[in-house]
Amino acid sequence: MSAPSLRARVRAEMTEEIKASARRRLAVDGANLSLRGVARDMGIVASALYRYFPSRDDLLTVLIMEAYQALGDAAAAAEAQIPAHESRRRWLAVCSAVRAWAAAHPAEYGLLYGSPVPGYDAPKDTVTPAAAVVLLLAQIAEAAADTLAPIPAPTPLPAPVRADFRILIEQQASELPEEVLDRVFVGWTQLFGLVNFEIFGRLDGTIEARTEYFDYHMNLMADLVGLPS
Repeated sequence: MSAPSLRARVRAEMTEEIKASARRRLAVDGANLSLRGVARDMGIVASALYRYFPSRDDLLTVLIMEAYQALGDAAAAAEAQIPAHESRRRWLAVCSAVRAWAAAHPAEYGLLYGSPVPGYDAPKDTVTPAAAVVLLLAQIAEAAADTLAPIPAPTPLPAPVRADFRILIEQQASELPEEVLDRVFVGWTQLFGLVNFEIFGRLDGTIEARTEYFDYHMNLMADLVGLPS
């Protein structure tokens, strides 16, 4: 296979430089990211960026997709370090990796889980990478199916919710019961809810023992799913 042409290499380098500049700009402007601001930081005219990204939304979509990918990769890498039979430790490793990634990349995390970007409608291409973490948590629960603690008789899932979960289960060729997947989703929302509260300062002045608080609640979520100690 022939090497990329000089033009292709220059374009790839420029594209990466634009994305890097945009990520730095996110830390300043947040959801108000503009091509004009990115161009100003790079010392070029805004019109030059349109050869690489036709609009602000195209640039945002790439940043969002790559941020979801990076977050999912971090979670998967942490989970892969734990022996397959240690389901609770795998669960906790995923949760801790999400928190660590968010703390290391607060601007990108804010792009994913902060206030919606005004005027931006995320394309369907973002749905799959956005689900990477919850699917990984569901895989951990499914792999531990034979060792899950019995779920006490809960209030029955509403039929429409059960139908939604059944669609997800069938899409993933999974055998996870709807009730277990529901509890995985509770753990997923608790995970990102706690990370949001920490990253966006909602715990300031209330909870100072952040790591201990986080670990305690992620263990509670593991209990809820039924993962063995």
